[in-house]
Amino acid sequence: MKKLLTGLSLALAVTLTAQKTPAKKSPLVLYSYQTFGCDVKGYFDPSKYKKEEIDDTYKLLQPLNWSPFSSLIVFNPTKFDLVRSNSTQLLQQTEKEYLERKKVLEELKLIDLPIWKKQYEEALALLENEYLLNKALLMGYADPQSLRNSKFYNTCKEYVDAMTTKDKEKMYSVWKSLFEPKKGEEPYQGTKDSFNAKWNDPRKDDYAIIDLMNAFNNCAIHSFRTKADQENTLFKTFEKVVFVKLKRDCDEP
Repeated sequence: MKKLLTGLSLALAVTLTAQKTPAKKSPLVLYSYQTFGCDVKGYFDPSKYKKEEIDDTYKLLQPLNWSPFSSLIVFNPTKFDLVRSNSTQLLQQTEKEYLERKKVLEELKLIDLPIWKKQYEEALALLENEYLLNKALLMGYADPQSLRNSKFYNTCKEYVDAMTTKDKEKMYSVWKSLFEPKKGEEPYQGTKDSFNAKWNDPRKDDYAIIDLMNAFNNCAIHSFRTKADQENTLFKTFEKVVFVKLKRDCDEP
């Protein structure tokens, strides 16, 4: 009986000793990236996250900062003619860029947290809206009437109605309003001179369509683009969740 008690005492002592020994922590791993004018060195715990997950979660934040499509801004009749004459090829290129970018998003392996699942869904929705807007613009330059079938028509109908009306005076009225100062703003002579130059140009009607299309574009973008302060918040969340410590080297303002 004495031997049995001695054995139990030894076993208990070994168990207590094992419980007191702290588990070894994984050494932190360096992860370098750039954001908001800073070179950042983040240190993460490899027992919590894989580098591939961090890579892909970081990539997920990028669609908030840029459009995946080539800039489609027309300011003069020369580019206006170019876009109209090449609208079919440009639409094909837009489709290709959309499918490529969607494939990249769908293949991301993200950190398994609800915030990144939500952000993934928002990134897909943003991509879809960018694509539909770019497509609407290309079709609109070729035929403004097509904008009535756009997803953004109800939101920005003032500009579409102006471009598609048979009453040119209505079109001119909305066009002219784009150059008038907003409430509380001082009139700017340069803006007035710019409008007068277009008004007196032989291609006045084309200039009207160009400016109204740009107004439609801006209106549509503001209906779905994320604000910059929300983007900053997401990056801050990313850094807080993933990294144990951070070191920043930022450009001087």
